[in-house]
Amino acid sequence: MRKMMLFFSLCTLLVLAACSNEASKDSIKVIKFADAGWDSIRVHNSIAQLIVEEGYGYKTEVTSGTTATTMQALEQGDINVYMEVWSDNVKEVYEKAIESGNIIKVATNFDDNSQGLYVPTYVIKGDTERGIEAVAPDLKTVKDLEKYPEIFQDPEDGNKGRIVGAPSSWVVSEYLETKLETYDLDEQYNYLAPGSDSAIVANLAGAYKKGNPWVGYYWSPTWVTASYDLTLLEDGVHDEAEWEATKGTAFPPNDVVIAVHKDLPTQAKDVVDFLSKYKTSNALTESALDYMETNDVEPDEAAHWWMKEHEDLWTTWVSDEVAKKVKAALN
Repeated sequence: MRKMMLFFSLCTLLVLAACSNEASKDSIKVIKFADAGWDSIRVHNSIAQLIVEEGYGYKTEVTSGTTATTMQALEQGDINVYMEVWSDNVKEVYEKAIESGNIIKVATNFDDNSQGLYVPTYVIKGDTERGIEAVAPDLKTVKDLEKYPEIFQDPEDGNKGRIVGAPSSWVVSEYLETKLETYDLDEQYNYLAPGSDSAIVANLAGAYKKGNPWVGYYWSPTWVTASYDLTLLEDGVHDEAEWEATKGTAFPPNDVVIAVHKDLPTQAKDVVDFLSKYKTSNALTESALDYMETNDVEPDEAAHWWMKEHEDLWTTWVSDEVAKKVKAALN
């Protein structure tokens, strides 16, 4: 009898465990967002989190990491929502995850972005108000940099120029190194891969304040491109085959998409419905980033400001009932 009771007890525990596992696939209490290390994703996280928490009643968390680790976490379900997947920067990983069905694209957040090598516009045109003369008036393209290594001299190597690249942990850093090799610019320039986005900004800000020449990687939308007068150097017309082989063209057009883990539509259909309507633009995103930098505030405060400024937009993503709850929380 005791053995029989033990047997039934074990069976009961197994059934409960199975039910528990099944329930975890069909319900969720905390929705986790990815923070891959840049300001615009943090602002979009904050906007979405406020709507998800106040409008739909879920708790939210943010998981930080590199692009590679956060994408992997999204595939595995340790992260539920990714507000800014720069789909072409992580094309192989992204497409594989989509094809496997582990992640689902629910919307395009914005698609009018740009990225590449920038210089302060005064390098090309000068700045009479600041008394800065144009030192590279014929600089138009990335390839043209071969004429100006002495203008962008590496302070640690007088024989070469210096190009400031993307953070070493970002896949785009590998693209840039290949691009420089393709154009033979690696013979004239040292490539500096900073440890973080903030290191790029500090490097640029230091040069800009002094009116010194600077060339390096950046992208838009950012508060940097909104605040500084920068010129994106032209590159060859994007050709997919050439890009894949040599990176010797302009960066591909980048759909910045919102992706979710495959289980989220079942776990939180209302949230996924909201995210499927979420759409902004380069200018809209930069307005929040510019506010954040100008007022020295955190992304969540910039998100609050942005939502008050653009109530006519975000309220179209949700029902009137949800909008009412969120507006009450904003006031």
